[in-house]
Amino acid sequence: MNIIHGIEELRGTLQQHRLENRTIGFVPTMGALHSGHLSLMKEARKACDILVASIFVNPTQFAPGEDFESYPRNLEQDAEQCGTVGVDYIFAPDSREMYPPETYIRFEIDNLTRNLCGHSRPTHFQGVLQVVSKLFNIVQPDVALFGQKDIQQYVLIETLVKEFNFNIRIMMGETVRDDDGLALSSRNNYLSKEERSIAPGLYRSLSDIHASIQDNPETWQAALGQQRKTLQEKGFRIDYISIVRYSNLQIPERLEKDEKYIIAGAVFLGETRLIDNILFKLN
Repeated sequence: MNIIHGIEELRGTLQQHRLENRTIGFVPTMGALHSGHLSLMKEARKACDILVASIFVNPTQFAPGEDFESYPRNLEQDAEQCGTVGVDYIFAPDSREMYPPETYIRFEIDNLTRNLCGHSRPTHFQGVLQVVSKLFNIVQPDVALFGQKDIQQYVLIETLVKEFNFNIRIMMGETVRDDDGLALSSRNNYLSKEERSIAPGLYRSLSDIHASIQDNPETWQAALGQQRKTLQEKGFRIDYISIVRYSNLQIPERLEKDEKYIIAGAVFLGETRLIDNILFKLN
């Protein structure tokens, strides 16, 4: 496994593999790797000949006051983990390599960021699409893996690939959870011991909403309201608990069979923001 910091070095290295008709797989990350990231890399390893993982804490997706400066960074430890799952190259640029001193072009996103995380973090996904498009152009992978836990991000990247004609197959990796149901996240390390014991309640509430809807789809709004109240009583501060259509991330007027939906939640425990989701169709 090799760690590459420069764009042109990575491009040259991967071009040699392409000339030998090897397929390129890609898993972009911000580091602070955990089993969820490694699961994506394992799946990507099955779908390609050469596997690239990027480790880059992207400044353009953080708003002022968010945790860009404190976001955990440990390239040596991350590299050791990548080595256990068959990563061939780590691309680990710094901000000066990825961005010129002045930038002038931004992404504008219609509708798909009206709800969920896009509502409360209005500039976040502009930065995500900016860096993902740059990484796609640098790596030029045949297949790229992203996790279900960041479901709004996943739908936006699917849309980016479709609308901008990237010749890349996008695959979704399932959310990896601790034994108590908490979705793995680099930010879980921010939780105190007490907060960590409460945190699995988010997934339990989303699961209860799902079960209630399958029993009686007409009560979906009441189910959302009940679980918002339950979470607040447990000590969560709610950003959102919502149901949206997978196809366009809009809140439905009613739930219909054969449509795919997302039950999604974002909550705070102390200063730590947790997200999770369930994909479903009506039985």
